[in-house]
Order: sequence, then C-alpha cells, then structure tokens
Amino acid sequence: QGILREGLEDVKQFFKANGSCRLPLSPSLLVKGIVPRDCSYFNSNAVPLKLSFQNVDPLGENIRVIFKCGDDLRQDMLTLQMIRIMNKIWVQEGLDMRMVIFRCFSTGRGRGMVEVIPNAETLRKIQVEHGVTGSFKDRPLADWLQKHNPEEDEYEKAVENFIYSCAGCCVATYVLGICDRHNDNIMLKTTGHMFHIDFGRFLGHAQMFGNIKRDRAPFVFTSDMAYVINGGDKPSSRFHDFVDLCCQAYNLIRKHTHLFLNLLGLMLSCGIPELSDLEDLKYVYDALRPQDSDADATTYFTRLIESSLGSVATKLNFFIHNLAQMKFTGSDARPTLSFAPRTHTIKTSGRIRDVFLCRHERVFNPSKGYTYVVKVQRESPGEVTFVQRTFEEFQELHNKLRLLFPSSLLPSFPSRFVIGRSRGEAVAERRKEELNGYIWHLIHAAPEVAECDLIYTFFHPLPRDEKAAGTNPTPKAAGRGAGGSTGTARVMAGGSHPTRTPFSSPDATWARPLGKVGGEVKLSISYKNNKLFIMVMHIRGLPPLQDGNDPDPYVKTYLLPDPQKTTKRKTKVARKTCNPTYNEMLVYDGIPRGDLQQRELRLSVLSEEGFWENILLGEVGIRLRDLDLAQEKMGWFALGSRGHGTL
Repeated sequence: QGILREGLEDVKQFFKANGSCRLPLSPSLLVKGIVPRDCSYFNSNAVPLKLSFQNVDPLGENIRVIFKCGDDLRQDMLTLQMIRIMNKIWVQEGLDMRMVIFRCFSTGRGRGMVEVIPNAETLRKIQVEHGVTGSFKDRPLADWLQKHNPEEDEYEKAVENFIYSCAGCCVATYVLGICDRHNDNIMLKTTGHMFHIDFGRFLGHAQMFGNIKRDRAPFVFTSDMAYVINGGDKPSSRFHDFVDLCCQAYNLIRKHTHLFLNLLGLMLSCGIPELSDLEDLKYVYDALRPQDSDADATTYFTRLIESSLGSVATKLNFFIHNLAQMKFTGSDARPTLSFAPRTHTIKTSGRIRDVFLCRHERVFNPSKGYTYVVKVQRESPGEVTFVQRTFEEFQELHNKLRLLFPSSLLPSFPSRFVIGRSRGEAVAERRKEELNGYIWHLIHAAPEVAECDLIYTFFHPLPRDEKAAGTNPTPKAAGRGAGGSTGTARVMAGGSHPTRTPFSSPDATWARPLGKVGGEVKLSISYKNNKLFIMVMHIRGLPPLQDGNDPDPYVKTYLLPDPQKTTKRKTKVARKTCNPTYNEMLVYDGIPRGDLQQRELRLSVLSEEGFWENILLGEVGIRLRDLDLAQEKMGWFALGSRGHGTL
C-alpha cells in the first residue's frame, strides 16, 4: 500500500505537468488526473493495480482500469480477439450469446492495461459470502443474483443472460484451451452475464501440482451454475436449452476451423511462449474435431458438459484458492451479509430505538421452513418497518459479528441443534423467544457493537420486505428455488401399481401400456446412404414413480416389423431426473429407402429398477411414412399410451 501511494504521487506530478492524456486502452478515453482514494491492488501473484482516473468530461464518471506488470498481455489480447471473432460468428448466424468482451492492451514488455467491467464480482467473493466452503454449496450464485434482481421479471432476465453467457464461456474456453481457471478469474455481473478474465495460460498449457494437472475438467461448469439454470437442484427443461445452446455454438465455430487455425498460425513467430509450434495449433484442431459430423460433435460436447458438471476437482480447486486468498486478504476487508445487496449505516438509515420479533411464518420457497418477522422502530417519529429473516440469516449475522468483536461483547446465540424435526412449529416458536432475547441484547450492547454497519444492514428493509409490507408474505410461484419440471407430478395408471415391462418381447411392452402418462421426447430423425439416424436429445415432464421419487430413465427403440428382435437400441441411463438429456445417436444400417414407408419406430421410456423389472414411463409410435425424410426432422413427440406420435 505504501509503495502504491508513492507511485501515485509520481502520477499526480505527471498530470500537473501535462494537464491530460489519452489512456492506451482506447483513444476516446481522455483523463486529467488520478483519484488516489479509489486506487488499490489485487491479491493475485502479479499484484495488479486498480486505478481510477478523473474524466476530462465533467459529466462523465471516473475511468477505472487495471494496470498489470509481470504478465505478457499480448496473450490476453490474442485470446480476447479470438473470443470476439467467435462472438461475431454467432451473431452473424443469429445467435447472441450475451458475451462480455473487455478491452486489453499491452503497453510494453510484460505490462499493460485492462478495462474494468462495472457491477461485476468474482465467483470467489460471491461464494465466500457463504463461508470458506461456499465453493461446495449450490446456492451462492442463485442467491447473489436474486439479491441484485429482487423482482421476478428482473431475476428471470438475469437467469436468461446467465444461460447464454455461460454456454458461450464453456465453448470458448474449451476450444482455446484456457487453463488456470479458478473462482478469482471468473466473474458475474449483477445482470447475470458471466465472463472469464486473466488468460495467462491457454492452448491446454495447464498448471501442474507435481504430475497432476490443476485443470482436470474440460471447462468450468459447476453445480452452482447448474442450480441457477435449473432453478433448483433438479434438472429442468431449461437445462435442455443450455445444452442445445452449447452444442449449437460449438458446431457454428467448428465450421470455421480453418479460420482460427490460420489466425493462430500467423502468431507462431511472435514470441508468445504458449503459442510457439504446431503442437499448440494441434490442440485447437483436436478441440474443434473438424472430421466429425454435427450430430457426433453434439454428442461429444454433451459428454463434456456431463464430465465438467461431475468434476469434484474444480470445486476442490476453488476451495484451495479460497484458503490461499484468506492469508492475503487485507485487514480493511470488512465482512458483509450475503443476502444484503448494499451496506447501510446508522447515518444513512437512522438510529434504531427498539426491535421486537413479532411472529414466525411458514414459507415454501426457496425451501420449506420458517421466517421471523421483526418490527423495527427508529428514533424518527412514526418510522416503523417490518423485516423478515430466517434463522440461518440470524446465524450469519452472529458469525460475521464474531469476526469483528470479541465474544465478551456479544450476547450468546441460540443453539442451531434441536432434538426431533428442526422445522417443526414447536421449534420455530421456541426459537422465536430465543431470537427475541438475542436481538434485544444486541441493540442494547456496547455502542461499537449496537451501532455497527452489520447490524444496521441486517435490520434495513430488503426488497422482499418492502413487497410484503408488514403483512403475511405471499409465497412466490415455484421456479426459482424448487427444482424439477413444472406440472409433471401426475398420478400413474390412475393410482394402480406401475406397469412392469417384460424383457422378452418388444411387442409385449405395447400390449400393456400405462393408463396415464406424461412427458415429451425430443428427437432428430434423418436418413442418408441407407442409414436411419435417430438422435435422442431430451425428455421433459416425465411422471415421478409411484413412491414419489424421480425415475432413472432410459430410451429403448425398435424398428417394426421386427420378427427376429434384432432392432433393439438403447441409450445410457440418466439418474434421478424427470428431465433427462441424452444427445445420443441410435443408428439403423442397411435400410433401403423403399422400406421406410413400411417401417414404424417404436420408442419407449423406462426407469431402470436394478433387480426388479423396469418400469414403463411412456411410449410413442412414429410411422416413418408420415415424415418427409428428404431432410432432417427435429421436434418434440408426446409420450403416452399406445398410439402414433405427432411431431
């Protein structure tokens, strides 16, 4: 910090002598001075500087940039240029991936400037709001977006931005082999746009721990990202949209493989260490797989998504980075509350005279439990507000206060552990009394505690409190916190036992269909060179099993007539979901075009039951003569009882 202040003095002298200058980032950025109080540094290895310059335009805001010394920013410039070209290709094809592409400029050997994106935070800062183990939890990103987008339509728009930008980042970082991906170089805007920063390692040159690659997954796609997309912890139809976006974006870039190889090939002699020979170009060639068909590439990238989502190594990497950053965090970093979008003080909010916990209320979203309504009276005449807080939010307040003050200054907090059901009415009533005593002692504690920013932020109304306005809060429509599909909890077979599927004959499956089934299957059907291609893409809205659990669904097909039972094809089994994604190709070879008119595709969806016979969840029959297979046919087919499906 001292060295930074000395350096800023030199910059101030420069502006005194020269009046103004243009920043290298863009000729349009004209500045007239430095703002020392807004300047600081980051805790990464190169210790980049965060600088704030005075805008020459009196109506313009200060211009904030990052100055890095010690990294070859030519590599960052090249990576951003490649991503910018990818984005242009997508936009030209009518696909806006909502990418955030910032300016970066190398001003000399191992130094340069980077644009600061406003209203954005690193994933690490978002995750550690839920503790140092926040990288292992699913809710941090969704809670943070909800905090900054309290209205339903705002949040849905933010989630949409997240789905598109996350898909674009997955494709771009995989194709370019961008490594050293941890939660401090992935950022999220309050509008939901996700983007990557710091491209010090690319083309597969991963950092190593001994003989182990630090980047073990194909790209960063974790369960907390999937939680935002699904609106909960169960796969939903929005995940299908995400997978389709990824595969579509990937295939569009694959069409321009030679463009990217030529552009990168031109840079082989420029002296960037990680782009120096043909092996580096081969990485991009192998990632783009130009020899594959679009269908094969779709299947391949879907498996990459599954591999990344199932990688524990990524979360462990994030956690290790959290621990490493703890020792570098400056003492001026004050703890904040994860559910409060901004900090409030006694000066901005007005002194609190009294608080009283009025009642507890049952809530169902984002999860079942109880919320506690607190009446807050301030010294201003007649100023009374009501705030709703959960037990977990009270506990977070206490934990953050313990970071600032010794335990002797704080009242004791009610125990979290209870015997029996922790969400029962009796427990909520008991906690209400205990929490009431806790907050009374809190605002009557020593002034440095009672008047601290954490307490005034905690009791300041949030948008959800203003919406409730002191009355019983109306449960929001399911969709944000509750996972799974909507409208799929149907009664199977009118409440009778589920139909069991015999293993022997394909026709036996169709002889005993379910009485009441649901869901749809998305297929892509094409015919070429005497081969019939059935791409099983997604299923949505499958009914749960009779015991209420989600099924383990897979798809089985036959091409009838099939007297020898030789046309059976199966997909892999998806686990515990009503909305599975497959993107698997089932191929029937040696089918003359004339035979197509007499053939029928029979498709059944079953739940794998281990030692028991598998349960039939739905089925559809598709007469191939009803489809014009001169070109690919793609769409959703309704699953039901015996009958012929319509596209």
